[in-house]
Amino acid sequence: MSNETPSNKTLRVLTGITTSGTPHLGNYVGAIRPTVIASRTAGMEGYYFLADYHALIKTGGDPARVQRSTLEIAATWIAAGLDPERVTFYRQSDIPEIPELTWFLTCVCGKGLLNRAHAYKAAVDKNREKRAAAGAAGLDEDEDAGVSAGLFMYPVLMAADILMFNAHRVPVGRDQIQHIEMARDIGTSFNHLYGEHFTLPEAQIEETVATLPGLDGRKMSKSYDNTIPLFTPRDQLKKLIAGIKTDSRAPGEPKDTEGSALFQIYEAFATPEETAQLRRAYAEGISWGQAKELLFERIDREIAPMRETYQSLIDHPERLEDMLKAGAAKARRIATPFTAKLRHAVGLRDLRAQATDKKSKATKAALPSFKQYREADGQFYFKFVDAQGQLLLQSTGYASPKDAGAAIKALQADDAALAQLPAPADVDAVRAALRILREAAEAA
Repeated sequence: MSNETPSNKTLRVLTGITTSGTPHLGNYVGAIRPTVIASRTAGMEGYYFLADYHALIKTGGDPARVQRSTLEIAATWIAAGLDPERVTFYRQSDIPEIPELTWFLTCVCGKGLLNRAHAYKAAVDKNREKRAAAGAAGLDEDEDAGVSAGLFMYPVLMAADILMFNAHRVPVGRDQIQHIEMARDIGTSFNHLYGEHFTLPEAQIEETVATLPGLDGRKMSKSYDNTIPLFTPRDQLKKLIAGIKTDSRAPGEPKDTEGSALFQIYEAFATPEETAQLRRAYAEGISWGQAKELLFERIDREIAPMRETYQSLIDHPERLEDMLKAGAAKARRIATPFTAKLRHAVGLRDLRAQATDKKSKATKAALPSFKQYREADGQFYFKFVDAQGQLLLQSTGYASPKDAGAAIKALQADDAALAQLPAPADVDAVRAALRILREAAEAA
């Protein structure tokens, strides 16, 4: 299956949020608001899910936290304007095909690939630092201490989330690009062994995603305990904003916008004109109290209309449960037949179909084929072999699988593309094999 998105087909975009905490302003600005806006884009098919399997890696021993977070994040997405009739909105754990696909992918994923995952490497590096600090006493310490198999396998589960629905794009920040690359690698390995089943996803880099500072000026994060909950009551919101860290400059003294947590948060909610006005007020010496009042009023103006919807959904979780069940049924209309196809591909088959399968396999083997792969140098290559597996054409390296796939597509369309590749030993044999492929495609 090509990783290209034909212009006459809908662009399929997928994104999820891990259900391990209460949504805060940073989550809203960085993930929730942009995905809701994107969900209204014409020609886009959106898949939005609650990643509760992923949450188990972070919340071990606290099931109530997972359940509460699932409720709060689902309510937040709906209150923020996500339309479950327009997109596929579901809970990860309601799709049993996802863990099954995770196992299929586990069986083709190299351990070395997972060894390079950022989260796993960070955990190992932390253990190594502890061991080094302990000196000789720490030599017996395990480098994998505290690392669960769930953390190690996290990239495979994420790949299953993406590949199950053959998403074309996955919106991520730069720190998540590696996970999309790993999903591509795993999908390529499966396609190489069992045929072209998966679209290879592309990371949609969110260059302009705002990262909000928290109450103490550091990045707003639950781990720093410096967050402002998104739907905290109005009075509590005002109190929290009043506690944002500022410097000691008095009213009347010019103030710097650079490095000001208060200004950065305001900018994430305000229009360009409003931001320019506050910048001028900083230069003119606005008091911190006045600036915090402006910030409070600007945030509350955007959040207040959603707060009532959010609270109503929290008070009536059955409404959210119905939405998620309907979304799961919609998602499974794709996942169930696709998984049946994958089960057949890997050999989990009805034994009565053996004779038919032999015939199908023989027919498939009678055609020339392209083999795409990645070498240790990090480059992507392909080779073209005849029906007996003899090499006809070997490519040079490409920087990405997309580039290699484009070269293959060009060859399949026109022999003229041969001029862009190393000269084959027998160009006539290559041309003949390409003709056989085209005729087979036309007859299919």
